[in-house]
Amino acid sequence: MDGPLEIVFHNVQPSEAVEAAIRERFAKLEKYYDRLTACRVSVEGLHRQHRTGNIYEVHIDMLVPGAQLVVSKQPQKVKERYANPDIYVSIKEAFDAAERQLKRFKRQLREDVQPQSTMFQGQVAEMHPEQDYGYLLTKEGALLYFNRNAVMDGTFDQLAMGDVVHYVEAMGDTGPTAVKVWRGPEHDLDRA
Repeated sequence: MDGPLEIVFHNVQPSEAVEAAIRERFAKLEKYYDRLTACRVSVEGLHRQHRTGNIYEVHIDMLVPGAQLVVSKQPQKVKERYANPDIYVSIKEAFDAAERQLKRFKRQLREDVQPQSTMFQGQVAEMHPEQDYGYLLTKEGALLYFNRNAVMDGTFDQLAMGDVVHYVEAMGDTGPTAVKVWRGPEHDLDRA
């Protein structure tokens, strides 16, 4: 993996030109949203058409703090599918869709951080950076699980036991978890 970007090919011969096109589009995504922690781009040749060549499907799997965004793009309409399949068009369409998803995610994030969200203040009780998780000590004295992706300002690796944080709690598969965590000063943000 080259930084946060990983490129894989399935049923397609790897090409430096195709990789360069993907890296160029990824660089634009990073400029638009600099908190991408990982991005896996998969280019798949579905099958070869006798007259027009291969049909391509491009998958983009992006990890951002607090979420995983997935784009799977292939020509949807039969006419488009078989008219003029082009790997670069498939890549462009997939990255255009990825950019739209990132825009929606950023907008949703801004809305979620509005004052109506109930934020609590806690303290880092345990850190397990090698496994990408930790526990917060709540005001009630309970331990609350959080993972690397929940740390909204991208400072998971800088958190240490005793650090004061603010968090938003939600019900997870195994019970309550901190779904958003921010490092913060020691002032009371508890709101009903």
